[in-house]
Amino acid sequence: MPAAERRLSTADERRETVLRTALATFGAKGYYGTTTGEVAKAAGISQAYVYRLFPDKQALFLAVVERCFTRIRESLADGVALASSTTPDAVLLAMADAYAKLIADENALLLVQMHAQCAAISDPAVREVVQRGYARTVEYVRGVSGADEDQVQLFFARGMLCHLVVAVDAAHVDAPWAQTLSIGLRHYT
Repeated sequence: MPAAERRLSTADERRETVLRTALATFGAKGYYGTTTGEVAKAAGISQAYVYRLFPDKQALFLAVVERCFTRIRESLADGVALASSTTPDAVLLAMADAYAKLIADENALLLVQMHAQCAAISDPAVREVVQRGYARTVEYVRGVSGADEDQVQLFFARGMLCHLVVAVDAAHVDAPWAQTLSIGLRHYT
């Protein structure tokens, strides 16, 4: 390709590529199991360039976790727009449906959330990002749904149960324990 037609990626474009790639990589192997070298290789760039964009692996992981919370918030907003009415139950149901579709379509989001929650136990910086993400998400859900505290708590409890059901593939296990955990949950495959 002639030099005049060649378009170099900007730092912002490379950053987006690294974040997309890191989402999949961290989703597959977790925070502790992933190296920046693996992210760089998957993104088709040098590890040194990853470090130009993010000072260290932790900063990259934190940016990926933030990205997950942003994507979840967008999905919840999509659900609100599709709600059958403005009652708290209808809005919560529509948001839950949108989230179930999101984690079915973008499985790495679910995986990164689970890895981040585990890493938050021992890493204060990860814990802080996860806390902030949930704080914003809880306040968003409360604000747009008009739900009371118990309804909001149940919404998030069911979401966490969905994580477990998906993680252990309980929807496809023909056993009483799996059926009990899966009752009333929507699954998209």
